[in-house]
Amino acid sequence: MPGRAKNPRGRTQAARRPQRHKDVLRRQGGHRGRDFRCAGCRLDVSLDAPGTTHRNHCPNCLTSLHVDRRVPGDRAADCRGRMEELGVSVRPDGEWLIIHQCLSCGELSANRIAGDDNPLALVRLALRPLRDPGVVQRMRLAL
Repeated sequence: MPGRAKNPRGRTQAARRPQRHKDVLRRQGGHRGRDFRCAGCRLDVSLDAPGTTHRNHCPNCLTSLHVDRRVPGDRAADCRGRMEELGVSVRPDGEWLIIHQCLSCGELSANRIAGDDNPLALVRLALRPLRDPGVVQRMRLAL
């Protein structure tokens, strides 16, 4: 019969209809209403983060996106490029900041760490200047 295909069990079935649009993952309060997918490791990341009100990086791999312009959480940047973690900085009160550089436009930003960030990734990032002196030079030129 034309228009019919056999499925793996050998039964005939009608030609597939196109799928209808499903907005359950996109609307506010839907499955992904309070999270985003990391551009680096593809992990689904919750926007709720202990220790900060505006999550802007993946707690697993520390990758970020260039979404904020001047104020954390404003989401006003037009670039939307991927931001690579360069190193860490420590404030006088002991709080750690992750230094990110946008791979598209080159802009630098300092982001507070969150309470659920991967401690091993943070230590590796803190030790990176000892392993690669070029990182220190790039950070000095940028600052």
